[in-house]
Amino acid sequence: MSSVEIVRKLYEALSNKDYEAFAELCDPDLEWIQNEGFPYGGHHHGPAAAVEGVFRTLPKHWDDFGFDKQEFHDAGDTVLVVGAYRGRHKQTGKAFEAATVHLFDLLDGRVRRFRQFTDTALIARAVT
Repeated sequence: MSSVEIVRKLYEALSNKDYEAFAELCDPDLEWIQNEGFPYGGHHHGPAAAVEGVFRTLPKHWDDFGFDKQEFHDAGDTVLVVGAYRGRHKQTGKAFEAATVHLFDLLDGRVRRFRQFTDTALIARAVT
C-alpha cells in the first residue's frame, strides 16, 4: 500500500469515527502536532491521546467541523495534503473556513508524525 493510500485510509477511519482502525494505521509513538492556537492544539503523543485530545473533543464544541481534502502529494514516506478546515462553533454560531496543509511522515507503513499548518486566527474568530 502506498503512503497516500495509508493516509487516505486514516482520513476514512477518522471520518467513520473508527478509532481502532486509526490506531492500527499509526505508529504507537505517533506525534500528532497541531498549531498552537488551534482548538485543542499542541502535541499529542500516541494514537489514544490524539483521539481523546482532538477527535472526541472537537464535536463537543463544533458543528460540521471537518477537513475538505483537495490535493494529495506523495513524497515517498511523506504525504502532503492540501485542503481547508470548516466548521460552526456551537456556542457563538459563527462559521469559518481556513486553508490548511497536513503533513504526514510514515515509518514502516504507519503514520509516525502528523503536522498541521493553518491560519488559527480565522478559527479563533469563530469562537469569540
